[in-house]
Amino acid sequence: MISIDTFLRLAAAPLNSWPGTLVVAVLAVMFAIVVHRIGTRILHRIARPYPLMTVVLRYIRKPALVLLIILALGFVVVEAPDTLPFAQALRDLLTVLLVVALTYLAVRSVSAVGEAIVQANPLDGEDNLHARRIHTQARVLARSVMVVIVIIGFGGALMTFPAVRQIGASLLASAGVAGLVAGIAARPVLGNLIAGLQIALSQPIRLDDVVVIEGEWGRIEEITGTYVAIRIWDQRRQIVPLQWFIENPFTNWTRNSSQIIGTVFLYVDYRMPLAVLRTELERILETAPEWDGRVQVLQVTDATEKSMQLRVLASSLDSGLNWDLRCRVREGLLAFMQSAFPQFLPRTRAEWAATEDALDVHAPRERIGAQRSSTSSRTVNTEADPVASRGERRGPDPDAHAMASTASESM
Repeated sequence: MISIDTFLRLAAAPLNSWPGTLVVAVLAVMFAIVVHRIGTRILHRIARPYPLMTVVLRYIRKPALVLLIILALGFVVVEAPDTLPFAQALRDLLTVLLVVALTYLAVRSVSAVGEAIVQANPLDGEDNLHARRIHTQARVLARSVMVVIVIIGFGGALMTFPAVRQIGASLLASAGVAGLVAGIAARPVLGNLIAGLQIALSQPIRLDDVVVIEGEWGRIEEITGTYVAIRIWDQRRQIVPLQWFIENPFTNWTRNSSQIIGTVFLYVDYRMPLAVLRTELERILETAPEWDGRVQVLQVTDATEKSMQLRVLASSLDSGLNWDLRCRVREGLLAFMQSAFPQFLPRTRAEWAATEDALDVHAPRERIGAQRSSTSSRTVNTEADPVASRGERRGPDPDAHAMASTASESM
């Protein structure tokens, strides 16, 4: 039980002992929480007409509370006398925690600014090229700045220890070798970081861009600090490093505008009337909701020995609509030709010349037997009999012998 004298001594100098320090620390933490709640309500009322400020306040609410609590505890520990056990170690710990809290607050602040900019430029508009440019710059730059803040915060936390400062001083003496080794080891990380900054500034790709990479068609779904996630048309995800977009060529269908011209190829007979097809194409496009009314072309682009190639051009506001429009045009023209001009679809022509042997299907048995006997009496010239194939024989010719014997009998 605490006596009156002990209580009066704690009240007069509460930080001279751990019990008094703990009581003061609890009171300081409670005071920080109350200040945070009052300040949050006041700031939310002020920022209510401004959506961007509301987003920023929502993001930094927890980091601000953590920072206020650490500052309150740090104030108590700093005011404590050096004679208090473990006071110096606790000060060092709170210093590290203060650096971590400041880093956390800075990272969340940058993320809040990026998110506020993104929400101020929605992507649900018809022509969202400007919004996609703003989204790409905000997200990529925010992530790059956050990486730099984390690196600086980590280095600041380490520099609070004297031993680390001595190591840093010794490393400065061999900065050339250390920088070379660090550069080689961190080349992929630094390369992606620099590539992210280049993409954010020059913007060869943006969020929701339609790209073709190594034969895969998809949309840019996410751009992080190290890679780009591409949503393929069949719902797969292709992960490509940021540095790849700086070092390799690729196709961007929506670089300057989301509008695009689609192509449909048809192969028809030479006798197909083109004016009728152009009229049918006009009818299909006028009833198609995917067509934007800019481009409508039907041309003969090639002529082969079997058919002629027709190319249809039709435009849409974006690539997704254009894909549906191309399928609609292709199906409509094919259905029209099948119903109105089926005779003009591509055909393969060939001539078959009938010979006398080919017409004599049922050969007499005598003829077949004669053919078999003559075949058996002849020497077969195959690769297995190379001598016979060259017309060379080592024994007497049986045909010549038979002819000689017949001639002698007649004489």
